[in-house]
Amino acid sequence: MKKLDLTLYFITDSTGVTVEKLLDTVDKACAGGATIVQLREKNRSGREYLELARAVKNVTDKYYVPLIIDDRADVALACDAAGVHVGNDDLPVSEARKLMGPDKIVGATAKTVERALQAQSDGADYLGVGAIFPTTTKVKTVITEVSTLKDICSTVEIPVCAIGGLNLKNCGVLSDSGISGVAVVSAIMKSSEPEEAARRLKEKVLTLI
Repeated sequence: MKKLDLTLYFITDSTGVTVEKLLDTVDKACAGGATIVQLREKNRSGREYLELARAVKNVTDKYYVPLIIDDRADVALACDAAGVHVGNDDLPVSEARKLMGPDKIVGATAKTVERALQAQSDGADYLGVGAIFPTTTKVKTVITEVSTLKDICSTVEIPVCAIGGLNLKNCGVLSDSGISGVAVVSAIMKSSEPEEAARRLKEKVLTLI
């Protein structure tokens, strides 16, 4: 199994943000301790997505932080990212694994034990489970009970990352859940001090896992 550090999983949101600001936030998040970064772009063309992915990878590479591309296996391969993350409406995990090959990371979204087991069987390296809380990002969110998160963590053999509206104040609900990390978007993207936000979040998450 690939060595994955999901402790602080930072997911980008470029809505209303310049490319320069996005890259600066990624840089500061990595400096603050983000252990993995996912570039999530729902509204860019393939060419634009790839151009941005290469720019982001230049930043994450400085910190030896793996870059995951949301949804687009083609973009992930073209920029030589560490891997791809697929949601319920994206490529099936099994197809993503075929495209990415055995050495790249494939992450999957799971909201039920059944889905989690299927994703693991199909070749996922880790799971993103949520939303634990309502989110402000432009993605469809269905709330996942912490009890379901715990059931998934105790059932699968691959690491699980909790996601969805999580921040420094509310992530304590994840204590003793069995997670390997916490994924955040707004808690870093919307912070006036993203490096400090990342540092404090990581310190908190380390008390939960």
